[in-house]
Amino acid sequence: MRKVFSEKKFFYVGVPIFIIIMALLTNCERSSISPDRLEKIIVMQSSVSPGDPHICSDSANRLSIIFTVYEALVKLDNEGTYQPSLAESWYVAEDSRTWTFKLRRGVKFHNGDILNAEDVVATLGRVLDPAIGGAFGTQGVYISYLGAAEISAIDAQKVRIVTEDPMADLLDLLVAMPISPKSELDKLPHEYVGSGPYKVAEQTNSKTILEAHDEYWGKAPTYREIHWIAERSSAKRVTSLLSGQADVISGIRLQDAEQIKGNGEATVYELESGLCIIFMCNAQKGPCKDRRVRQALNYALDLDKLIGEIKHGAATPLNGYLTPHHFGYNPETPVYPYDPEKARTLLAEAGYGDGLELAFDIPSVMPDEAPPLAQFMVEQFKKVGISLDVFEHEDRAAYSEMVRDKNIKDACCFDSSPRSTYRVLREKIQSTLQGPWWQGYENKKVNDLIKKAEATFNDRERQKIYRQIYTIIRDDAPWIFLYRPTRYWGVRSSMKDWKLRSDGLLIFN
Repeated sequence: MRKVFSEKKFFYVGVPIFIIIMALLTNCERSSISPDRLEKIIVMQSSVSPGDPHICSDSANRLSIIFTVYEALVKLDNEGTYQPSLAESWYVAEDSRTWTFKLRRGVKFHNGDILNAEDVVATLGRVLDPAIGGAFGTQGVYISYLGAAEISAIDAQKVRIVTEDPMADLLDLLVAMPISPKSELDKLPHEYVGSGPYKVAEQTNSKTILEAHDEYWGKAPTYREIHWIAERSSAKRVTSLLSGQADVISGIRLQDAEQIKGNGEATVYELESGLCIIFMCNAQKGPCKDRRVRQALNYALDLDKLIGEIKHGAATPLNGYLTPHHFGYNPETPVYPYDPEKARTLLAEAGYGDGLELAFDIPSVMPDEAPPLAQFMVEQFKKVGISLDVFEHEDRAAYSEMVRDKNIKDACCFDSSPRSTYRVLREKIQSTLQGPWWQGYENKKVNDLIKKAEATFNDRERQKIYRQIYTIIRDDAPWIFLYRPTRYWGVRSSMKDWKLRSDGLLIFN
């Protein structure tokens, strides 16, 4: 979860809305690779193609590689607090719209160029270029936030971003925008040049080989090389780990984790993820436009039984639209209890005492368990008088576009992956924007609170607002709240000092 800034990290100067955030320079002393470290490590995951680093994507496979090669203006530490990266400090002016970022001096890109403000301006311009596209319906997402922003270089070391309206959570966006030298932008996405601790030596669909960037501005790279190998089979990744052919494997199943635990050569890392598995209700038309129907759908599901049967216990029930990893999550909000009698009462009050027919859309993959989830719902809903038809879609990209176009039936299975509460609200909840994944939910109080949060730069106060929103949305039930899955990684004993990040990205420096 993102921590609230302490008084040492967040304070006011002159007037309450003038915010300045300063941080000490990271120790830039370089040192050679320690002799007791591995010269090379091998990481196996289902895919290793970085794609275009500037599309909006929450894929951990892609982002692990991208943010080993690249850096953004800011970064999140393992506690979820923003820290300096390529920007060593930043502040917001009294108008709550003008941000100034002071760049770190002496940062050398992999091609030898020295970081300057023009690199940042050009990179952000590319991020906001409609031609860049997106992944699974994310095209245009960043433009919806910053398309009207003014981004300019004040001088060689300072960048100014002026947003159209106050945007207290701007860093939630910038942290996901890797900076490239201006001279290399036209080579993307075929050549990758960043400023991170590792540079790309070789890249194919089956492997990505990174070499240490010896002139990295920060702590010296831990390893000489990192080899990312693509292996779609979880079982084969486990075999490679246990035979010593891989040092870290990701995306393994619960049964694979149990196999690794029984072997003395490796250990299992597990993380209750920040991914929300949900069904988004069509609140624009049909029965799910009625709040009571949406609540009934939540009461009608036995989440403990669902998680036990479908996830074999490897998940945690959701109590709303976020997880404990999200800023503004409210731990006091209760999970919808399994209460079929309450569900039947709500349906009767909504005019469906004699039964209700619904139709849900699901993808075949992402989440992969969507088909058995839907079948579980068919059986559970039948007990409260709901007849459910399920329509499965094999083309996941086309499914995303269908959802984005708001052409769903009564509800659709989806995964909510952004770790930014601000993004989730704007893209899925706020009816005045009708963002890409919004499906008709409207609540004026929620809209007003979102606008208030945007102009509230004090983290403690903004968190209070987000928690208000959280409780309202839980009660309004625009989604069927299911669970956040537990994720597993296998790690060789030789990597015992390496720690998994709280966001699940594989970062080795």
